[in-house]
Amino acid sequence: MAPTLILKPGTAWSDAWQRSLAVAPEAFRDDHVLNLWAASWQSGGRTLPAYSPVDGSPIAGPPRLDAETAQRAVRASLDQHRAWRHIPLSERRARVSATLDALTEHRELLALLLVWEIGKPWRLAQADVDRAIDGVRWYVDGVEPMLEGRSPLPGPVSNIASWNYPMSVLVHAMLVQALAGNAVIAKAPTDGGVACLTLAAALAVREGLPITLVSGSGGELSEALVRSPEIGCVSFVGGRDTGARIATTVADLGKRHILEQEGLNTWGIWNHTDWDALTAVIPKLFDYGKQRCTAYPRFVVQRSLFADFLGAYLPAVRSIRFGHPLAVEHPDDALPDLDFGPLINAAKAKELTDQVAEAIDRGAVPLHHGSLDDGRFLPGQDTSAYFAPVTLLGPPPSSPLHHAEPFGPVDTIVLVDTEAELLAAMNASNGALAATLATDDPETYARLSPQIRAFKVGHGRPRSRGDREELFGGFGSSWRGAFVGGELLVKAVTNGPDGERPPGNFPDYHLMP
Repeated sequence: MAPTLILKPGTAWSDAWQRSLAVAPEAFRDDHVLNLWAASWQSGGRTLPAYSPVDGSPIAGPPRLDAETAQRAVRASLDQHRAWRHIPLSERRARVSATLDALTEHRELLALLLVWEIGKPWRLAQADVDRAIDGVRWYVDGVEPMLEGRSPLPGPVSNIASWNYPMSVLVHAMLVQALAGNAVIAKAPTDGGVACLTLAAALAVREGLPITLVSGSGGELSEALVRSPEIGCVSFVGGRDTGARIATTVADLGKRHILEQEGLNTWGIWNHTDWDALTAVIPKLFDYGKQRCTAYPRFVVQRSLFADFLGAYLPAVRSIRFGHPLAVEHPDDALPDLDFGPLINAAKAKELTDQVAEAIDRGAVPLHHGSLDDGRFLPGQDTSAYFAPVTLLGPPPSSPLHHAEPFGPVDTIVLVDTEAELLAAMNASNGALAATLATDDPETYARLSPQIRAFKVGHGRPRSRGDREELFGGFGSSWRGAFVGGELLVKAVTNGPDGERPPGNFPDYHLMP
């Protein structure tokens, strides 16, 4: 009989909220957060109800501004930008460093907010905070040569990012943009992370960084955050549909842009025998329930190796650990080391449930169908946002699971007989951010990997978004605009010599670094 679990003392949402109120009383009110613009925390905006994916309990929602107020915030950010761009680099480095020290001091609180707001297990929530801090420190230490001969943009950088990596993607980018001499605007994701971002912004503003943080619907705020002439660059992380609309707008306006969009990242297996390595890596590929842009939801397997593949894959997928991220047996126990917790909300869990059922109805073969009974939960808790791992063989072409990433713990497998079929299946989504080809023969990898339309292609190992000097981008429809990572992130948000063509995927050219 499974042990009865309890919520670890001191980790409740109410604990995290009260600690946030104590740390940054200027940014938090009794039951809601404030927007940050014109260098001050502002009341206003209609706060929508929000619920934690962890257990369905109420948490703080984003205070949604209207379009007129958002436009005022953009104009105020331009005023900040015009002053900040003249601040000496030495002072900008000192202020960003002080911000990193403050984030480090409150690391565990930021991570706990991420657990409740977006359902990250404790290990991954801490890693999200640490990657932001460590990554920006790398830029603080080495940014001087990256900025040589360059100047800030004519206006602030507008950031519109998805909810899954508030710290290591969004806050990281914001601090590097400020370090490079730009004022920064960020839209809080609608689906989660507003309290974590509010705390991080409060710590940064105390050190004098020119940050604006606003909330609202994308449709209502896009005129201000994308089309405003005051904006110097638009940085977007999210889905292809929204990204395509933004891409059309910024291309028409001739505006600098960085648009990271989804793609179906694939793991190909061809003339491969190292099955122990595959078994070891499968659980890592389920980190955060595959709710990340570099997840691998598709395996393309040589048909003659399918039996060996299953022998390596199925024991690993059956070992996946998921459940309530803060549930323990005893009060003094460490928090559980889970592969994932809930999906971002109950609606996403239902969507995946329906897609899996439809795919099976149309011919997909369920090779593994996990159960919530295998998860770790508190007695009687709401589990509507949780989804157990599923593996399907042969998703039908009519299913979204055939051509798009599920953004959840669903793997699909496609069998192929020729190298041409392998490449076609690995390129099913017209471009991706990452891919892997597992093959024993280095010559086969060298010959086939350049034909895989992904920005990064690993040889039998996963590729990540990257940190520090590692570059990042996408092929095809998975990326529009300037590539980032390493010195390219600084180049993307600064002006260089006349006629400079930054590496990236633009309407009139594609240039690799």
